[in-house]
Amino acid sequence: MISQEQFQQEIDLIIANAIREDVGDGDHSSLACIPIEAEGSAKLLVKDEGIIAGIDFAKQVFHYVEPTMKVETFFNDGDLVKYGDVVFHVYGTSQAILKAERLVLNAMQRMSAIATKTKKFVDLLEGTKTKVLDTRKTTPGIRALEKWAVKIGGGENHRFALYDMVMLKDNHIDFAGGISKAISKTNAYLKEHNKDLKIIVEARNIEEVKEILASENVYRILLDNFDYDTTREAVALIGNQCLTESSGNINGETIRQYADCGVNFISSGALTHSVYNLDLSLKAI
Repeated sequence: MISQEQFQQEIDLIIANAIREDVGDGDHSSLACIPIEAEGSAKLLVKDEGIIAGIDFAKQVFHYVEPTMKVETFFNDGDLVKYGDVVFHVYGTSQAILKAERLVLNAMQRMSAIATKTKKFVDLLEGTKTKVLDTRKTTPGIRALEKWAVKIGGGENHRFALYDMVMLKDNHIDFAGGISKAISKTNAYLKEHNKDLKIIVEARNIEEVKEILASENVYRILLDNFDYDTTREAVALIGNQCLTESSGNINGETIRQYADCGVNFISSGALTHSVYNLDLSLKAI
């Protein structure tokens, strides 16, 4: 997995690029009618219900736009909020608040939606040993925000990108000439390049699970689109040799049944690719 320093670098890039994209050579709406020295304040108002996420990110945005800006918070990331709640007050120049407004809202609305959905999945697994994972099915350019939101909602992050873990999926296996060849070539590659990366291998059926178990250095087996009975069979077969992960069209109605099969992880792309933004607004006070 990537380090905290690498993760923060991703956040810094997101902020810089988003402000560049939105502001360009200036916020001319504000420049035209608001004095540069005018001071202002605003509140983040909740118009929905769910898990709030992105407060710490918002602070970074405000401080990037104007380092002297102050934020007074009334909730923390991961708290449940309801209609009418005020999450924070922000104080600074009016122009700076307006410059940061859209990025703060866009990010927090999406992060809160992801955190809310993740929390629902996590709650459905209460009492089991199974953990919820995200995937790489994220919005291009803001993956760090979306994976951050999953963590806030109580889930765990899968690999961040292609570079921090090896994941041999069906196409890798088919292009490499089969499971055994794909795994052996991967082990040789990692040794040759002195890379310490965990290997996950996807299995499409029980026979592929058996072939994976005959190979070396596999960290986790991904049981892709297995039904409940086959998942239980695979988990029993794997035992403690590898960790297990279920994936493939798993939703709120089926996630508990897969957890009850005994898998260590359940990954869901829906955490990040199928959410509706939480309704938030930033209002002058």
